[in-house]
Amino acid sequence: MTCASWLNQVEIWFGIITKQPIRWGTFTSVQRLIDTINDYITHWNQNAKPFTWTTTSDEITTQVRLTHQQFKKLLDSNDDR
Repeated sequence: MTCASWLNQVEIWFGIITKQPIRWGTFTSVQRLIDTINDYITHWNQNAKPFTWTTTSDEITTQVRLTHQQFKKLLDSNDDR
């Protein structure tokens, strides 16, 4: 099974690669786009640093609780109709 934390890091990676080499590039062919992505990945791997979480588990738990409370209030207010 794939965990959400792993998927979050994959999403971060695709965000980085989209913002840096792709968004502002001009590509005359699909092959040029592929080459740019491969070059970026090669450079990234030569200077790789691990992703690190900057939010503590307590902060995440607090946010989940707040979101749950807000969601419950929203559901409760819709039940009144």
